[in-house]
Amino acid sequence: MYSTIIVGTDGSESAAEAVSAAAELARQSGAVLHLVTAYQASSGGMAVLAAGVVIPDPGPAHALISQRAHDILAEVAGKLEGVSIERHAAEGDPADSIVAVAEQVGADVIVVGSKGMNRRILGSGPNSVAHKAPCAVLIVKTV
Repeated sequence: MYSTIIVGTDGSESAAEAVSAAAELARQSGAVLHLVTAYQASSGGMAVLAAGVVIPDPGPAHALISQRAHDILAEVAGKLEGVSIERHAAEGDPADSIVAVAEQVGADVIVVGSKGMNRRILGSGPNSVAHKAPCAVLIVKTV
């Protein structure tokens, strides 16, 4: 069925629902689950983690921001059992990062949560992923 599955996470409860669904799909398929989180520096001299954590003056704190992204991935991965996991902390827009990892690893499917879909705003995470994805996208109903 699937051999490579991508799921984005920011460590939130909503993202945990998508991760849970992706992990179950990976278990059933024997697929490798790729966890992706993103962080980015803003033009205002701050850095923003995908989870919304803002760090002023990212220059000296860049390593801290990157480490926090890796910590989120480790925490999420630590809650999953019975599935092969690879972790990706990427600097950039979350949707673009998810799509880039999917392209890089030749993903069969990307799993995203529906949170943000009802806003009808161009560029919302799930909408961006669905429009840019190089593979199938599974949208999991999340709150």
